[in-house]
Amino acid sequence: MRPETLAIHAGGGVDAATGAVTAPIHLSTIFERDEDGAYRRGFSYTRRANPNRLGLERCLAALEGGAAAVAFASGSAAESALFQALGRSAHVIAPADAYYGTRLILNEICEPWGLSASFVDITDAGAVRAALRKDSKLIWVETPSNPLMRVADISALAALAHEAGALCAVDNTLATPVLQRPLDHGADIAVHATTKYLGGHSDVLGGAVVFKAEEDLYARVAAIAHVAGAVPSPFECWLALRGVKTLPYRMRAHSSNALCLAKFLDEHEAVEAVHYPGLHDDPGHALALRQMNSFSGVLSFRVHGGAQRALQVAAQAKLFTRATSFGGVESLIEHRASIEGPGSPVPQNLLRLSVGLEHPQDLIEDLAQALAAG
Repeated sequence: MRPETLAIHAGGGVDAATGAVTAPIHLSTIFERDEDGAYRRGFSYTRRANPNRLGLERCLAALEGGAAAVAFASGSAAESALFQALGRSAHVIAPADAYYGTRLILNEICEPWGLSASFVDITDAGAVRAALRKDSKLIWVETPSNPLMRVADISALAALAHEAGALCAVDNTLATPVLQRPLDHGADIAVHATTKYLGGHSDVLGGAVVFKAEEDLYARVAAIAHVAGAVPSPFECWLALRGVKTLPYRMRAHSSNALCLAKFLDEHEAVEAVHYPGLHDDPGHALALRQMNSFSGVLSFRVHGGAQRALQVAAQAKLFTRATSFGGVESLIEHRASIEGPGSPVPQNLLRLSVGLEHPQDLIEDLAQALAAG
């Protein structure tokens, strides 16, 4: 089935007990045991399994073309569980421009525990190959990257990983399975912050790991979720699954609006550079055309004048809210370097936009006045 149909029907269905078309929220933490002690209905305790979480996991697995998924309380919890499941002696290769939360997890939590990580230019196959070691267990890919929107070749990186006896995982949060399906390009795992586009309304916190095959690593990640308990609540799962139902149509509008803004900014005299693979002269454009259906709703641009000028532009915006996230229906603007703090590799004059579902001309007019002000 196509994404529009899967988004509505996968993991859902009419409630057998009541006939309700919209799934009920199962808030119960406990479930009745059968007379002989079994749990034939599949649920015993909500930390282990819940009908709403199961529905979300089945839907995300179907959208990604995977065999199974595990839902978590946040995208960070999902990443952490995956890295932990690799084992203490494992080595991970990650992008030099990795999302700063991922860098914190690897450097401040995983490394003291015993897992090691190398950060390389993930768009350079030679650099990735040189970083591979005997203990390398995972190549972690972010494409497009956040916030520089660099595009990495999933097929090539997956082939490198498999050649070395490792796995390839792709953070697919920014693209979503509507615009990019990493498992179709050879990746073994797709990871999401359901907080972003999947939920889509800035009102849910969650994450998920989707597996191409239901094998040992899936079992270990699922066990970490169940035992350590970083699972989403039934209500969070219900909200995320509700958001997914409109995901294909929202992603078309987000992508269309973002391309309009990217073209406007690319021609503006106050803008030094635009980072968006939808632009024909973007370094990742040709590759994005091969592995994506469209280019998502996030873009970054650098203004002339440094950090202070970038902060002034953000402060002058009226329709864009100054907030940290992306993927909601409302448009956001963020000075990323000041969010990440000292040592951030993000250019000081860069602003990241999460382009919402407002009319694109209204957003262009707002950016025009913000760039002209001051």
